Amino acid sequence: MLTELSIERPRSLTATVVERLRQAIIDAELPLGSELSEVALAAKLGVSRTPVREALSLLQLQGMVTIIPQKGSYVFFPTEQDLVDLCEYRILIEARAISFALARRREATLKLLREAIADMAAARKREDPVAYSQADTRFHEAFIKNCGNRYLQEGYTLAAGPIATLRTHLSVPLAGVQERSFLHHQQIADAFAKGDVAAIEPILNQHILGTRESYVAALQQGLISGIPRTDPRSGADD
Repeated sequence: MLTELSIERPRSLTATVVERLRQAIIDAELPLGSELSEVALAAKLGVSRTPVREALSLLQLQGMVTIIPQKGSYVFFPTEQDLVDLCEYRILIEARAISFALARRREATLKLLREAIADMAAARKREDPVAYSQADTRFHEAFIKNCGNRYLQEGYTLAAGPIATLRTHLSVPLAGVQERSFLHHQQIADAFAKGDVAAIEPILNQHILGTRESYVAALQQGLISGIPRTDPRSGADD
């Protein structure tokens, strides 16, 4: 009988391609709505088309890629309703994750929050919006990682990619958004350190609803770089 034995499994090529493309979308290397050619991506990544095709299918399940039969694959492009739905989802899931993290892993969570805020401050000083967005994502995911509920964590992963992507693409274009965002993060961390869940909820709601308004405004004002496309179920471009 085998006892304590673990085997290190090499990461699959498809998984590597998924992570590379996912991060490229999040970091705005690939514009929203842009076409994703299997041939071009395979050549750029130095792999065959098979892992690229498999990666695109997996990214579609994560809501980050739209595959239109007989047409091609594209980076997702959000509708106004997508933005509203994502922000409403965040309010529900993050509020519960915060209360669980406070009860179960308060110090570990607080450490991650403070590190993320320090990174946000440094990114603001360097005027680096991508680094700011990455730190912003780590701040919010600290609650998810430490909530101690795997179903809540798995549910969050369904929208984590689009949420992180929209931070990079939409949080920066409008004046004053980053200043407001940074203040809210500081307030949430301070309230968490005090164990004051009641104080966090209205700040979180204001923060996410303000984000929703900024996202919708950026979309309406054409401040998003990318190629808008209709819902793939319609089978037509804009």
